[in-house]
Amino acid sequence: MKGLALTSIGAILAAILVNAQDETGEHPGWPRWCGKVYESGYPSFEPGGHTTEPAPINPDGELNLYVQFKPRYSIYLEGETKGSFVVNAALSPWFGEPWTNSTSNDGGAEMKLSTGLSFSISLTSQDSSGGTLLVESSIPVNTTGAIFDFDLGGFKPRMEPYEVMLSGSSGNYNYTATSSLLYLPEAVPGGSVTKIDHLSGSLLFRNAQTDGAFVPLLPYGYYGLYNGSNSTAESAAFVSGYTSNGDGLNGIVSLAGFADTNPVYDSMDASTLRFMFDLRGSYKNLTEVEQRVNTIKHHSSLFAYWSADEPDGWQVPFETTPAAQSLIHELDPYHPVAVTLNCQDFYFGEYTVGADILMADPYPIGINASFSKWGTACNATLGDCGCDNCVGDGVRDVARRHDDLQTYERWLGRWPLPKFHNPQAFHGEDYWSRDPTPGEAFVMNALAFNRGITGIFAWTWPSSDEMFDTHSKMAGVVTNAPVRDFLLGGQPSGRVSITVPKGQDVDEELLEGAYWVREKQVLVSVVNGGYVAINATPSVTLPVPAAKIASVSFGDLSWELRDGQLAVETLPAMSVSFVILDLE
Repeated sequence: MKGLALTSIGAILAAILVNAQDETGEHPGWPRWCGKVYESGYPSFEPGGHTTEPAPINPDGELNLYVQFKPRYSIYLEGETKGSFVVNAALSPWFGEPWTNSTSNDGGAEMKLSTGLSFSISLTSQDSSGGTLLVESSIPVNTTGAIFDFDLGGFKPRMEPYEVMLSGSSGNYNYTATSSLLYLPEAVPGGSVTKIDHLSGSLLFRNAQTDGAFVPLLPYGYYGLYNGSNSTAESAAFVSGYTSNGDGLNGIVSLAGFADTNPVYDSMDASTLRFMFDLRGSYKNLTEVEQRVNTIKHHSSLFAYWSADEPDGWQVPFETTPAAQSLIHELDPYHPVAVTLNCQDFYFGEYTVGADILMADPYPIGINASFSKWGTACNATLGDCGCDNCVGDGVRDVARRHDDLQTYERWLGRWPLPKFHNPQAFHGEDYWSRDPTPGEAFVMNALAFNRGITGIFAWTWPSSDEMFDTHSKMAGVVTNAPVRDFLLGGQPSGRVSITVPKGQDVDEELLEGAYWVREKQVLVSVVNGGYVAINATPSVTLPVPAAKIASVSFGDLSWELRDGQLAVETLPAMSVSFVILDLE
């Protein structure tokens, strides 16, 4: 409920009562957050809006073949000659069409008929060049993330998407899927362009500073305030201090004080700081959205727009964020649109329709998860304790939230959105009794990275010096090669097990490891999310044979490679290590 930090409680409640007809969920007009009433004197009720696991599509439990595909990148630009599609042919208990792993007996010899999907991808007949074949190939059934290149030479750049269709067969069954391809005119000189990688969920960014090349971008920063000064010297000093002269934070969401024509944007254009433009106060007014987007869209440091802040918490009408997204795409198709969700699960499907990037802001540190400042209990049907449906055991609530988001997407049969984590870097409002410690901040971010997160924006700047130094330190590592390139490679390759010596009284749920393989190296993330150190040489079993430790990129611990395992004398409480190893 971070919006309360910048608005009076009385004004919010008055607006709620006046605009009750513009709310979703049960009992509009009551003081609610995430669909649940939070003031005393009201009865609890089932808020609804839950995302649930679908019933099996086949009563006998047989799996279907669920075929999906997308262009590798959200946009292609005039002058690019090669594109690619990402094809998924997953077995699913909930979606898709029938599939049978059958065999036939031909002259006494058994032959498998349907172990693969043969397919073609073509332009649809809606386009003047409809029917043009782009890809013809095959993949094994239950394959995901398969890449197939195609030629862009026959496409004419335009603002409207090209519609494409996949037609395939496996055994005696046929399959179809549709998608859209954007091949845009070249952007205005001096501006910027951001692509979403639909394979990894990461971003690629291009402006004059990248010499016309698309480079990986892992944005890391704050939702930030500015003093509003029109002094060029002050704006340049702000950018220099905020980024630690380019060695720390590299991203910001521009909040109050960043007037649309303020020279601070020119100072960002001259630096390596990238900004997400704040439309949260405007996205319900499309006339205002048009004016503001047209004012800002040609800045070379712009990488995305932020439309809605916690629309699920505020119970905003479902059509509001998609309408804003559609208009922004029309005005500026070169930059994606982000939405922040606050609730664990209040109409997740409806509130993510208007997002190209999904941000989540669970704030679990220093809360009372069972009883609120409003004088009510907090549970699944009542109350607001500052972190919706959180357990209240600290950093693990972050892991649970990001696990939930991925689960909901699978249950809805959706292509995963890129996801950013919004860590807590504040206290107050009678919800949060303290700031996170540096260790807690590191751990919450690492748990998010272990779940494929590709961006970090903390609430809110200015923070304490300790929080600023903490996030600047981590940003200096994860936004640059080599760690950045592992983290932006998609979901981790898998988990690693951490062995705790006998006699250590440790909740093993608080220990977590993940790894990413890239070329001839592996990055291992080791997290101790507990408040107790692990002594007597804990070890990490490596999933792949390693020749040597290339670097301990983050964590300042003296890791050693012993008999195919990573080992360290002590794993401190609330600690994170990123270790890169060369493969054998």
